[in-house]
Amino acid sequence: MKTTTIGLDLAKSVFQVHGVDDAGTVTVRKKLRRAEVLAFFGELPCCLIGMEACATSHYWARELTALGHEVRLMPPNYVKPYVRRQKNDAADAEAICEAVTRPTMRFVPIKSADRQSVLTLHRTRELLVRQRTMLINAIRSHCAEFGLIAPQGAGRVDELIGRVGSTGDDAMPDLARSTLLMLADQLQALAVHIHQLERRLLAWHRQDQISQRLATIPGVGIISATALSASVTDPSLFRSGREFAAFLGLVPRQNSSGGKDRLGRISKMGDGYLRKLLVIGATSVMRRIRTGVALASADWVRTLLERRPPRVVTVAMANKTARIAWAVMMRGEVYRAPAMT
Repeated sequence: MKTTTIGLDLAKSVFQVHGVDDAGTVTVRKKLRRAEVLAFFGELPCCLIGMEACATSHYWARELTALGHEVRLMPPNYVKPYVRRQKNDAADAEAICEAVTRPTMRFVPIKSADRQSVLTLHRTRELLVRQRTMLINAIRSHCAEFGLIAPQGAGRVDELIGRVGSTGDDAMPDLARSTLLMLADQLQALAVHIHQLERRLLAWHRQDQISQRLATIPGVGIISATALSASVTDPSLFRSGREFAAFLGLVPRQNSSGGKDRLGRISKMGDGYLRKLLVIGATSVMRRIRTGVALASADWVRTLLERRPPRVVTVAMANKTARIAWAVMMRGEVYRAPAMT
């Protein structure tokens, strides 16, 4: 019996394989150590391999594709309904093998090593930004214990650090001052690293045409453009801009039945990082509109603000930006603002 379809359940050390032939008969059910995976599939005739999209799935997809196999990645939530009863590695591999053959299944495009490298830059920058926020909050809280207060904003923390260095021993003991200056050194080092990462993202942006086209959209800067370009490798997998916005979790959650549409809160499904970047960009655009800057969407925003809270309008604008981004990627064109009336 020739194995035609395989479900591969990925793990750190022990992988589970479940294979069937054209008739659906089980041909292989086996556990593999990590070092045995490539050797095992190198001896198999070319077949269809299904895997859940996870942290290491794109690497294994590239390796197995190089061996001549057809590899398809699926969102884990779409595979879960095919698990029959008890959850274990064998049941998961069997469910993957079943799900990959479904004609209505949606698949995740395999990312290249280059685009994964760009996403690594984004994740590292995001981590360092969170650490910077933690340090700023720590410096502010410790200084407040000694009566040193600075205005809000990350840019005003330098003023606070300067006051720490010039404050006499009566206001702040030397032990506390040395500790706060140590945190200030770490904060400065983080700023340098974040700047280096942003320069590398800028260099990649300048050589990627998709990212450059996305950056022409209002509310989409270099950070958002590079993240979208690296994450969405095949926009044609989405049938419309609305479907892309739903993928990012920017549409209301539905609970419809009996022909009645019931819409709830924003679903917040999909890629939370991309959604956050689009919402931040929409916030910036709305702030410019409220200060009187003439933009094509100004009338639409002001009309919406008359009957909706500002945060709701911000998410609506992020939804609109996501649809425009999908159109820009699909058509291979730059953003053209509609004529202002």
